[in-house]
Amino acid sequence: ILGTHHEKGAQTFWSVVNRLPLSGNAVLCWKFCHVFHKLLRDGHSNVLKDSVRYKNELSDMSRMWGHLSEGYGQLCSIYLKLLRTKMEFHTKNPRFPGNLQMSDRQLDEAGENDVNNFFQLTVEMFDYLECELNLFQTVFSSLDMSRSVSVTAAGQCRLAPLIQVILDCSHLYDYTVKLLFKLHSCLPADTLQGHRDRFLEQFQKLKDLFYRSSNLQYFKRLIQIPQLPENPPNFLRASALSEHISPVVVIPAEASSPDSEPITDLVEMDTASQSLFDNKFDDIFGSSFSCDPFNFNSQNGMSKDDKDRLIEQLYREIAALKEELENFKAESARGAVQLRGRASELEAELAEQQHLKQQAQDESEFLRTELEELKKQREDTEKAQRSLTEIERRAQANEQRYSKLKEKYSELVQNHADLLRKNAEVTKQITVARQAQGDVEREKKELEDSFQRVSEQAQRKCQEQAEVLEMLKQELAASRQELQVVQGTLESSTQAGAEQNTRIASLEQERDRLSQAAEQHRDEMAALQAELQQLQDTLSREQESSRTELEMLQTQLRDKESTEQALQQHLAEEQLSLLQGTVREVERMVQDALARMEDPAHISCTGSADCLLSRTLAAAECAERLRDAHSKYLLDGAAVGSLLPCLALFAHLVSDTLLQGSATSHAAPVEPADRLLELCKQCGSEAVSYLSALQDPGTVASADCSLVTACLGQISAIGEELRPRGLDIKQEELGDLVDKEMAATAAAIETASARIEEMLSKARAGDTGVKLEVNERILGSCTGLMQAIHVLVLASKDLQREIVESGRGAASPKEFYAKNSRWTEGLISASKAVGWGATVMVDAADLVVQGKGTFEELMVCSREIAASTAQLVAASKVKADKDSSNLCKLQQASRGVNQATASVVASTKAGKSQVEEKDSMDFSSMTLTQIKRQEMDSQVRVLELENQLQKERQKLGELRKKHYELAGVAEGWEEDGEW
Repeated sequence: ILGTHHEKGAQTFWSVVNRLPLSGNAVLCWKFCHVFHKLLRDGHSNVLKDSVRYKNELSDMSRMWGHLSEGYGQLCSIYLKLLRTKMEFHTKNPRFPGNLQMSDRQLDEAGENDVNNFFQLTVEMFDYLECELNLFQTVFSSLDMSRSVSVTAAGQCRLAPLIQVILDCSHLYDYTVKLLFKLHSCLPADTLQGHRDRFLEQFQKLKDLFYRSSNLQYFKRLIQIPQLPENPPNFLRASALSEHISPVVVIPAEASSPDSEPITDLVEMDTASQSLFDNKFDDIFGSSFSCDPFNFNSQNGMSKDDKDRLIEQLYREIAALKEELENFKAESARGAVQLRGRASELEAELAEQQHLKQQAQDESEFLRTELEELKKQREDTEKAQRSLTEIERRAQANEQRYSKLKEKYSELVQNHADLLRKNAEVTKQITVARQAQGDVEREKKELEDSFQRVSEQAQRKCQEQAEVLEMLKQELAASRQELQVVQGTLESSTQAGAEQNTRIASLEQERDRLSQAAEQHRDEMAALQAELQQLQDTLSREQESSRTELEMLQTQLRDKESTEQALQQHLAEEQLSLLQGTVREVERMVQDALARMEDPAHISCTGSADCLLSRTLAAAECAERLRDAHSKYLLDGAAVGSLLPCLALFAHLVSDTLLQGSATSHAAPVEPADRLLELCKQCGSEAVSYLSALQDPGTVASADCSLVTACLGQISAIGEELRPRGLDIKQEELGDLVDKEMAATAAAIETASARIEEMLSKARAGDTGVKLEVNERILGSCTGLMQAIHVLVLASKDLQREIVESGRGAASPKEFYAKNSRWTEGLISASKAVGWGATVMVDAADLVVQGKGTFEELMVCSREIAASTAQLVAASKVKADKDSSNLCKLQQASRGVNQATASVVASTKAGKSQVEEKDSMDFSSMTLTQIKRQEMDSQVRVLELENQLQKERQKLGELRKKHYELAGVAEGWEEDGEW
């Protein structure tokens, strides 16, 4: 604790803790938590800041120990959670010290008198107290309370951190009660029902734990634990707050705290080590040596074996330490080798990933090309599909025609079958007619068989189109021959046979007709086959033409790609040459600026720090844009169009900054001027180096303008130092300064009016005649001017108040003045000028009344104060509404000031002429020679006065010019303000 206050932090503490095996030793981790808890409570305030960075490591350690359900595992896990909660609470609420000791006023300030802050603070205190109670209960549940565990070393090891927990819980309970009473006074009771339920739960736990702790022997000698009331406070009754008694934990002064126990142990260890050293010393050199250092008799009797044994023991320890050191070095070497191997593996993996990335990019490009080819093939396929659709439509039409022919053929087959049936009937009739003739019967059977064969052949022809027609023709021819044979055999038949012959003739006619129909059908089939063959030939020709056209298009595509690559390469070369040419030009521009800095003609040039700051800021912003454009150019070489304008603007702004910095250094003190000039030269050389790197294709990727940006930042810092002090007013103070200056101006005017009245009274008492008349007239006009100025200041105040109240987007007057800083600075300057002019004019009037001043000085002062009031009117009118009534009053007051100024000038001139008439010279007694002498003296005096007048006019012009420059620097006229 003393160490943290000495070094104002906990760096040493954490450097030691990081070397401890906290993750492998639970007891060591438990004691670390105890020590860290005490540091957070009693250590330096920076302990929390130095420890927040290790919060995640404590959380990981807490989760690790939480997996152990026995021993100190759960204890360490809960204690680490508590420490993390404590750090988060104090980080969110920095007003709370580590020991949580605060007064009621400090507690109110912590909540900033906002009920929302008090509500959130109460929730955070509940969470904090919940973690404390969890640790309390976990420690008690891990102890065997049936035995006197508080007097054992193991029990005391677990109970020792609870002292810090008791101290935290007492303060948290007290603050929670006070905050809940405050919340119940501001919020409805239903809104705070959850807070009351949570408080009652924690109240019962804390009361029970305090009671159990107070009965342990370990705590009785170290700490006096308070007892909570029997019943919790009634927050619904506001008067119950007066009955609340804050629990106070008392640590007896004579009791040895756990903090003193390590010190005692260290003292005992130091004493023991000292006694051990003394024993070893006595063993080596003899015990009498410490008593009588000059008695050497007993030393000679020292045993040599003891010395040898001690020396051997020391040698063995040294050897063991050397071996341990070698082992440590070997482990370090192995660790380094492993780390280097791991680094090599990571580098190999990175190279592999980069290779895979390149392959993926190549594959993506290849797939993109294939996709384009597939799109083109799809278009070609769509064209072929449309052609195929047309062919299919034609084939479908042919199929329909074929179906119609097939239907006609089926009708023919059906008619043929009918004829066969008729023929069978005729055959039967012939068989009946010629029963006696066996030959007729045999021929009849052959005819039936032939007819049967014809029928079967007709059915097969229905299935096989081309063959059916040919076989049908053959069968018809055979049938005709057979019918002729039958006809020849039936010529000798009876009348019935003749009738049968007639019928057979009709059948022959029918068969001829069927043969003709079959021949026609065969012709139609041949025509259809020829047309189909023609369609197939047309389709093959179209496919061949499509294939040829596709090959031709692919050849054209390859030619186009090669042409495009050549054009891209040529474009890249042109862009590179354009970039190099531009870089050379801008580099020449920067070098020209550097050369002009050394030019003697440039030494007479001066500049202001504000102009330098504006140029430096513009150059820095351009450098950032140039860096972005450079990055885009490295990613895509075609982005050179965005890089070239940035280069030109960059060179222009850097050159302008260098020249402006050199000009500013000529009007600056020696030391800042030398530093500024050196930084400008360094900035120019860095800019030239950067531009030279952009010209070389090998170094364009590594070119960086960060050094130029750094030089610009340093130049800007020196420019800030060289700015006039009048610009150092903080914007937050402008509003107060305006009110102060207006009040000071009004006070100065009132003081001036009082002085004029006093001078008028003195003049009336001491002067007579013309002098009294002149003084009364002059002082009266001055009094009128002061009254008019007073009216003008009041009107200006009213107008300013109206402007501020109108808002103009500002939340408060101070924010409005800060937002419009240039306008505010103008008001301040005008107010100062009015007050100063009033004071000077009163002094001039006093001197005139006393006879020590001149009338011209009074007239100049009156004109000067009129100009100052005009400046105040102009400053007030800038942001006023044109239709404002206060603006009309201000303008009327301004006209009144002008009239009063004219009255002062008129009265002064009249008084001067009266005085000059009184003092006119009398030339009546002078001789001609004297008059001539006086005339020559007057001419000499006139020439001297004319020469002096000319010089004074030149001086006045230079003074006005210098005044304008200083006023411009002080009020920022060179910048784009609201004026």
